Amino acid sequence: MSMRLQQAIQTLLASAPLLRDASSSGNVRVLASLLGPAFRGFVQRRGKGVGSTDISVGYEASFNWSYGRDDPDMARLYHLAKTSQWNATTDLDWSRDVDWLDPAMPLLPDSWMPPSKLPIWGRLSERERAAQRHGLLSWMLSQFLHGEQGALFAASQVTECVPSLDAKLYGSTQVADEGRHVEVFHAYLTQKLEKLYEINDNLYVVIDAIMSDGRWDMKFLGMQIMIEGLALGAFSSIRQVTSEPLLKDVLRSVITDEARHVHYGVLALTRFYREGIGERARREREDWAFELSLLLRNRFLAHEFYDEFYAHRMTRCEWDKLMLESDLMGFFRRTMFKRIVPNLKRIGLLSGRIRPRYASIGLLEYEHGRSASELTAKELLDDA
Repeated sequence: MSMRLQQAIQTLLASAPLLRDASSSGNVRVLASLLGPAFRGFVQRRGKGVGSTDISVGYEASFNWSYGRDDPDMARLYHLAKTSQWNATTDLDWSRDVDWLDPAMPLLPDSWMPPSKLPIWGRLSERERAAQRHGLLSWMLSQFLHGEQGALFAASQVTECVPSLDAKLYGSTQVADEGRHVEVFHAYLTQKLEKLYEINDNLYVVIDAIMSDGRWDMKFLGMQIMIEGLALGAFSSIRQVTSEPLLKDVLRSVITDEARHVHYGVLALTRFYREGIGERARREREDWAFELSLLLRNRFLAHEFYDEFYAHRMTRCEWDKLMLESDLMGFFRRTMFKRIVPNLKRIGLLSGRIRPRYASIGLLEYEHGRSASELTAKELLDDA
């Protein structure tokens, strides 16, 4: 027991900056909703070293006995989803080999590798550099896989608890989409890259917070606007720079789905946040979205990759500084939050009160971009 306690204290000390980020708003209700997930994720590290994790969920399923179809925008999105389904097994050419040692088709460019700024990078062999490119891409795609499992569960919850029938019908298509995404990322990681990392602690905290919150709109906000918005930007970024053909095809297919998912969240929440809740509740959601922005930004510090390749060369603080100042983080921050921030503005969660906080972390510059309801899947793919 003393050893477990010592390990918990060490983890708590190492997580102190992240815990500080997760409680920076000072909103008591937001702090209360995040403390449990932060303790379970950062201190107990429930996503590490286990085959499965149970998360308690609390919400009411909303049955719609009138079956009223009174939301034409949502109905159009549902029709689009029905006609846009694809089969991960047959619509992608899995016969292609993925040779991560082939210098003609690098998984990631060196400019995306934060260690490439270190003197040691030049002393590594081409095989060693390829192994690290392989490791970093495997780490990123592993986090996407874990996020897609969270999205699968959240989509099923949202389908149960969202009041509108049109929203429920669309939600049923997203459950199928997310199951397909879990399938395709797991297949690529295990069959082609043959490497799978555990879930990052920051991502675990976010998923725990979304799953354990009983309010339907918070699940929408956390998953559809924040996580799906982040994924949309990240997938576009990787598709732009990778030279691996199968991965490009995987991401193209997934991006077309994710575009609908974020649009779904914008449609469902815009009217509710502008007309259906009071100012105090709106402020809570505004603060909560900002805290998730911090956690999602920190998600890409790649500590699991650091533990494997660089823990013996530098401290975690030195690694974090390297990551935060890297071209990779700059590129991700631009592409991820240029999808998230315009959607927050569209649904009414970017008031003058919260804007200085986004400005302080360099994210307010994206507010004038187009929201998900103004972008087509083709435009998102072209932008990638």
